[in-house]
Order: sequence, then structure tokens, then C-alpha cells
Amino acid sequence: MRVFVTGASGHIGSAVVPELLAAGHQVTGLARSDSSAATLESWGADVRRGTLDDLDILRSSAQAADAVIHLAYKHEAMRSGDMATAVAADLTAVETMLDALGDTGKPFVGTSGTLTLAFFAPGKLGTETDAFPGGPRIDCENLVIATGSRGVRTSVIRLTPTVHSSLDHHGFVPTLIDIARAKGVSGYVGDGANRWPAVHTLDAAHLYRLALEEAPGGSRLHAVGDEGVPFKEIAEAIGRNLRLPVESIAPEEAAAHFSFLGDFVQLDNPTSSELTRKLLGWEPTHPGLIADLDEGHYFNS
Repeated sequence: MRVFVTGASGHIGSAVVPELLAAGHQVTGLARSDSSAATLESWGADVRRGTLDDLDILRSSAQAADAVIHLAYKHEAMRSGDMATAVAADLTAVETMLDALGDTGKPFVGTSGTLTLAFFAPGKLGTETDAFPGGPRIDCENLVIATGSRGVRTSVIRLTPTVHSSLDHHGFVPTLIDIARAKGVSGYVGDGANRWPAVHTLDAAHLYRLALEEAPGGSRLHAVGDEGVPFKEIAEAIGRNLRLPVESIAPEEAAAHFSFLGDFVQLDNPTSSELTRKLLGWEPTHPGLIADLDEGHYFNS
């Protein structure tokens, strides 16, 4: 298939694009910069220059493709606290591409996150059947799922907060490591018993390809390898590798210590991928989060 991929040179894209090419698909990647374009070309992908705000480019690229994988997101806006801009841009981009695909029956694979489950059902083991009426990122997820009954073979992959590997340079794990270095302590909130799910980048990339090729329309899928790693264990692994003390941070001090992650680090987000595995035969084969942290690549810079 000719696959149009947004976010093609980013963290997840840098695994998804090679996965697609190795399987014989042709890829056109959306690139914001010369360096991103050069990276995509070096992998053997075609390039379409543009951003999530270039709706005409998104529309024409989706129309010209046999399938779309949407990975791009305005992470810079999110990290700066402007979540509303990131959410609105994502929804508009998805609306544009889904409209371009029309009643073609072509596949569209969107991206969401398991953390939405933690906000609506904290502490509950999240499953692919969990759905909510609306909210940030959820509105976009619901739009994608609904379009599955209107002539587009849609699916949404919910990514864990920690998608980890040597390809991860700007995600939550590198951010937590940077915070630990800056503070001189690897922290967790309270007793640190709250759980974060995790998945290796290469396992997530494989799921995107399977979703593109096989997922029924309207599928919610979970890219989850570790169902729930206690946050204290994550802090301990970071402390162990940085040779820093590991300490509990009081809940009222979380925002000051963890900055924009202050709320996220307290969430309890155990998440299952059992239904995804049964539906697509997907099985993670790469190291789990703690084993990956202990490989040391996160701490070499």
C-alpha cells in the first residue's frame, strides 16, 4: 500500500516507517524541516513538506494514499502548557484527513493515549472496550471510531505514557531523567504505588502495521507491553542508573518538583492489551520498561 504518515520522522515514526518499508509498503512522510525530510529520504520514503496546520496538504496527501497513519501531535504546545492548541490542531487535522478518505474503505490508523483512562476511571484496569463521551484527545478518538461505520476502515492505537527504547529522546522517560539530574534526586509521589503501563517502541511500531493491514473498522487497540509498572520502581531504576538517591515527594510538592508532569506522575493507569493481542495476534517481544532502563542507553548522554 501507499501509506501517508504524519509525524513520520518523530519517535514513533522512526520505527513505524522502517517497519512499513520492510513489509513492502510505500511510504510518504509529512516533514516539517529539511532535516526531517533528509531522514525520511535516507530510509527510502517519499517526502511531503508541511505541518499539521497545512490542511490542504493533509487533504491531498490522504486522497493520494491507499492508507493513512496519523502520529503527529503538537508536543511542544503540550509541554508549554498550551494543551488546548495541541488538542484543537489534532482534531482539525484528523477531521480533514478522514473527510478526504470519504467512503473509500481505506484504512486510517489514529493515535490516542492510555492516560485518558486514568482520568476517567482511576485505578481500574483499562481495556479496549473502555470509551468515554468526550474530552481532550477523546473527542478525536471518538471521531475516528465513529468514522469506521461510515466507509473508512478506522482504528485508534492508545499509546502508553512510556513508549521506551533507544529511539526515545524527548518522551516522559527522558524528561524524568532530566528532572532527576537537575534535582539531584529521583522522585516518586507518596508511596509510589501508582502504576504506569509501558511498551517498547519497536513493539508499538509492529502494532501500527498490523492495525493498518488487518484491524476491523472502529477498533480501539492498546499498545501495552507492561500492564502497570509501579512508579516507585521507575524512580528506583532511574536513581540506580544515575547513582542518585530515590525519595518520596509529597503530593503538594509534585508540581514544583516535576513541572508539567506533576499531575501525570500521580496517575494510576494499569492497562490491558489482551483484546488487542487476541484480535491481531500481536505479542510484544522487546524488553520491558525496567529492563530497558537498565540497559543504560537512556543515561549515556
